[in-house]
Amino acid sequence: MTRTRIEFDSAGITLAGHLYSPETGSTALPAVVVGHPGTAVKEQSAGLYAARLAERGYLTLAFDAAYQGESGGEPRGLEDPAHRVEDIKAAVSYLTTRSEVDGERIGVLGICASGGYALSAAGGDRRIKAIATVSGVDIARQFRLGADGTQDPAVFQGMLDAAARARTIAAAGGRPDPLYLFPETVEQAYAIGGEHGAEGFDYYRTARGEHPRAARFFDWASVDRMAFFDAFTAVPLIGARPLLMVVGRRAVTAWMAVEAFQAAVGPRRIHWVEGASHVDLYDDERYVGPVVDELTAFFDHSLRLPA
Repeated sequence: MTRTRIEFDSAGITLAGHLYSPETGSTALPAVVVGHPGTAVKEQSAGLYAARLAERGYLTLAFDAAYQGESGGEPRGLEDPAHRVEDIKAAVSYLTTRSEVDGERIGVLGICASGGYALSAAGGDRRIKAIATVSGVDIARQFRLGADGTQDPAVFQGMLDAAARARTIAAAGGRPDPLYLFPETVEQAYAIGGEHGAEGFDYYRTARGEHPRAARFFDWASVDRMAFFDAFTAVPLIGARPLLMVVGRRAVTAWMAVEAFQAAVGPRRIHWVEGASHVDLYDDERYVGPVVDELTAFFDHSLRLPA
């Protein structure tokens, strides 16, 4: 397997990506776009899954979202759900230009927030032939309702107030403070978000998974863009294309995957990973290895990988 740095355009913004190629001289390869979680970069869980699928014979593409990582776009740290969906479609377009890729055998794998974005992208882009998610969520639901769906509505209302103030400050030529995503300690993360918050801190803010380009903050404009976004609206439009959703049995976010699953009208399956939390599926080899086996079997069947 080899990794090559590439760039491609997404609605006028240059995205940075890594192309993972299997060690074969084959042409007409099946390909998979791999999207990263919110706040993450291509070198973290997306790169891990992209590399592992490349070892199984797929050409894979992991990339940084617009406004984040090594990709272009201002303001930095903007989480724009509509553009995140466009990024996935742009990645598919890029793969169709590669001579070694079979443009009729392109799938998408979305991890965490990219799970929701992958569902939206597939609903509107018929070039995507198969869709898989790992710990898939709708980031807008997570902000509005909380990771477990029980957040006090006043929390998001307060965030909308802060976003409005930030826009006013920026309009006057000021530089509002961004929306910081992580507290200073794991204890504070637990106090705010329970076990899920502590696990996120452990992955993003320690040697376990920390990366210098991973987002530490979002621009406040991200919040009001999430107010009206719904990653699951387009799920019925996926139609007869196959869908696999991989979910940790202990994941507090699992309710979102179940909601998306219930909206699907075609061949669909939830694969529950016993004992795993949401973040466990990012990098814990106890779970990642078997999940890659599950994904490989799914893409082998749905993209009709030749024997």
